[in-house]
Amino acid sequence: MNDATLIKTGAVGAVVAAICCATPVLVIALGAVGLSALTGYLDYVLLPALAVCLGMLGYGLYMRRQGPAACCHADAASKTTTRT
Repeated sequence: MNDATLIKTGAVGAVVAAICCATPVLVIALGAVGLSALTGYLDYVLLPALAVCLGMLGYGLYMRRQGPAACCHADAASKTTTRT
């Protein structure tokens, strides 16, 4: 995965998980389809999902920052070896 995909996926997942944690959207939706018994288990799924998505977002931002620096060092090293 490239860094842009990681950032987009992490951001969308974090926003969706945060909305479901902070608002009763998921509770209302589960109640409407008759699965309100599952609302007790939402914390076991949503909070780890939020943590994973935030981690993915952070890793994507880290890879975006590290990518150009690694490219420049490789180009500089190849130029110095060809001159000698």
